[in-house]
Amino acid sequence: MAALAVAAVSVPAAATPPAAPAAATPPAAPAAAPAAAAAVGPDYRIGPGDSLQIYVWQNPDLSVTVPVRQDGRISTPLVEDMLAAGKTPSQLARDIETVLAEYVRSPKVNVFVMIAVSALSQVKVTGQVKTPEALPYHEGMTVLDAVLAVGGLTDFAAGNRARVVRTVDGKQQDIKIRLDRLLEKGDMSQNIPLRPGDVLLVPQSRF
Repeated sequence: MAALAVAAVSVPAAATPPAAPAAATPPAAPAAAPAAAAAVGPDYRIGPGDSLQIYVWQNPDLSVTVPVRQDGRISTPLVEDMLAAGKTPSQLARDIETVLAEYVRSPKVNVFVMIAVSALSQVKVTGQVKTPEALPYHEGMTVLDAVLAVGGLTDFAAGNRARVVRTVDGKQQDIKIRLDRLLEKGDMSQNIPLRPGDVLLVPQSRF
């Protein structure tokens, strides 16, 4: 009987799959607001004495922290003597972008308020209140917020003769507020919203 020939079949080793290409590293996102940035609302008005961080996306050489000078202006690389006082952070950022567009392609600018001391964004409470002071304005601030922040009225306050002094387009307005009705009777019609720069005056009672 003929021997049964068994052919040896060589099995090729499994091919090692090619390494997957390294995933492209996505570009870093723009920096968020610094942790130390002051808590200011979007309608905060920059003023002398504030400290601002100017962040220019993808241009670290143009990103700086600068003070607002007493003349209300700031100077940054490529942007000299720009008026900052009276503007919101977003308005100032757009103005800086306009100037930088002459040197940088499609500049993206963020402005962060690091130290907020601007009198343009304060509400002053004076007269017959426990602790007269200038309060930092925040979005949605009302007369009641301001009165509670200064500890309430004194025993000599004429709450129903209080008024808010407001400047609009360079003209002074007096808005009468009946604080006693607000505080004692809960008349919320007297709890008007405040604006940056308002002055709440609480006179003394007539004896």
